[in-house]
Amino acid sequence: MMKDIINNNIKDAWTLPSEYYTDESIFVKIKAIINEMWHFSAHENQLSEYKIIPINHSEGMMGESIILTRDGVINALSNVCTHRGMIINENSSNKNVLKCGYHGRTFDLKGRMKNMPEFEGISNFPDSSDDLVKFSIERWNGILFTSIKKKEAPTWIKELEERLSWMSIENFKYDPTYHRSYDIKANWALYVDNYLEGFHIPYVHSDLHNVLDYEGYETELFEGGVLQIGIAKDGELSFDLPPESKDYGKKIAAYYYWIFPGLMMNFYPWGLSVNLVIPISVNSTQIVYQRYVSNEDMIGKGAGGDLDKVEQEDQGIVEAVQRGVSSLSYHRGRYSATMEKGVHHFHKMLTRI
Repeated sequence: MMKDIINNNIKDAWTLPSEYYTDESIFVKIKAIINEMWHFSAHENQLSEYKIIPINHSEGMMGESIILTRDGVINALSNVCTHRGMIINENSSNKNVLKCGYHGRTFDLKGRMKNMPEFEGISNFPDSSDDLVKFSIERWNGILFTSIKKKEAPTWIKELEERLSWMSIENFKYDPTYHRSYDIKANWALYVDNYLEGFHIPYVHSDLHNVLDYEGYETELFEGGVLQIGIAKDGELSFDLPPESKDYGKKIAAYYYWIFPGLMMNFYPWGLSVNLVIPISVNSTQIVYQRYVSNEDMIGKGAGGDLDKVEQEDQGIVEAVQRGVSSLSYHRGRYSATMEKGVHHFHKMLTRI
């Protein structure tokens, strides 16, 4: 990576060089680092009905097929059979064992190999290498994060806790009817750039602009991420904040959290929308949406109203920007010191990993 190419002073800084969005070798290096970071997996509510759930986005996000299992505790396990590498579970299940459909090898829900047909007399079998690999897992208010390498808890959990400890996130319910997956023709970092500023809202999102106070939009930076706070216009839906909230007295329509590299957690009065930005190639990205609901009566209202429309508007912009940054006439630009603090923070992080 090209360290220190983003000036710490946003008023003196130039934006990310275009090669970060177009160069295959830079993409490969960044993707290898991204794979090993902490990533969103699921909400515990998704394991309330099942003992086994595959994390379908984990292959693209981490380069690993991962399953979560519930057996007294929740485990994050490799979904790859230790015999010949077959994917074990493609669908959620309530079974008490994991069974490979290729040659019948079975594992318990903690990942320990229990049985293997036709392996009588094999020397030094089984040993620990025949068990499924176990990955690190962290829980915050019912939300589960996993990493294939990290052991220590991510520092940004403290920021989430200090801001949203009053919110009963552990009671949110997964809504499978609002699972979305999009493939866009753009580099993943361009999608993050777009998310990290409210600058474009009046020009791109007319409906959202009608419910948010543009002048009141706030951006806060912290280690590992960015928080944007959308303030509701008079008469528009906002959180009923308790006195213990850090933001008590404000008319907050939405908390927009971005966690490096590609996790977006958008909290609305109706619940949580999770956006996952999954790098596929230097100019291709998968976006996965999941919804967790606390109050069904508020769905479709306020800043968290028509999210599908907002998404389509963003995709059109990001794909057009990809075409622009790929041109020979563009290299890099300047930041708005008032509206692009989050983008500047992201670019510093990205160039220093």
